[in-house]
Amino acid sequence: MKDRYEEEWKQMNMNEIELKRIDGTVEYMEQYMGKILLVVNTASKCGFTPQYEELEALYRKYHEKGFEILAFPCNQFKEQEPGDDKTVEAFCRRNYGVSFPVFSKTEVKGEHAHPLYRILTEKQEFRGFDREHPLSGKLHEILSADDPDYKNDNDVKWNFTKFLINRDGTVVDRFEPTAGMDKVEQAVEQLCR
Repeated sequence: MKDRYEEEWKQMNMNEIELKRIDGTVEYMEQYMGKILLVVNTASKCGFTPQYEELEALYRKYHEKGFEILAFPCNQFKEQEPGDDKTVEAFCRRNYGVSFPVFSKTEVKGEHAHPLYRILTEKQEFRGFDREHPLSGKLHEILSADDPDYKNDNDVKWNFTKFLINRDGTVVDRFEPTAGMDKVEQAVEQLCR
């Protein structure tokens, strides 16, 4: 069964990938063709949760230039997104005024990783955490305890990992949660020119 599933996603065109919005609406990546995309896995009880505010500011600044943020709540990292979809949606809107698309809770790593995340992690490798960020050491400690070899695969490591996709659908960059949002904005701005 697993081999058949893996073969299917390898043959899948990114535009054919089905996405389920947090309100249950189904759409496809095809809807976002020609847009600049920042795909991010999110959580409401994480040290990086305040990034929602910076993401919303980035979205408002560049949205009219064809920029979209696609947020995928995920509970795979120390169960930091425990609520159901309605709870997650209310949290995002109430606390951060999120207006970018938020999707149903999604697995972003492992055997049941969403096909979009399988493609993203295949196209952009894990290059480590920003050593100057105050939470980098803590992340290393947590991840090493579960998997001493965690640095040697391209799985998503934590909440608020971001993948940047250009207008042609090419995955052009990956930002770990410890990357400064200024670096993310520079990359987005470059693509919006």
